[in-house]
Amino acid sequence: MPSAGKMSGKQPSSKALAMRRYREKMRAAGFRPVQIWVPDTRSPAFAAQYRRQVKKLWNSAADRADLDFIMAVQDWSE
Repeated sequence: MPSAGKMSGKQPSSKALAMRRYREKMRAAGFRPVQIWVPDTRSPAFAAQYRRQVKKLWNSAADRADLDFIMAVQDWSE
């Protein structure tokens, strides 16, 4: 079945052709594409969840020693 881009009748742009050639070259070399989804650290929801989790860690006596160690060895010069 043709892809959506081929069904439209448009010719692919030079960037699309270059990307297709690059992907074909990489596949021929034994590679495959992998897509990785990570949290959006710019999102307000991420920041809120981060704050909730850090607060829970700081209030946990069991985790406090680990956090104190991390704070002690962290290079804060940046």
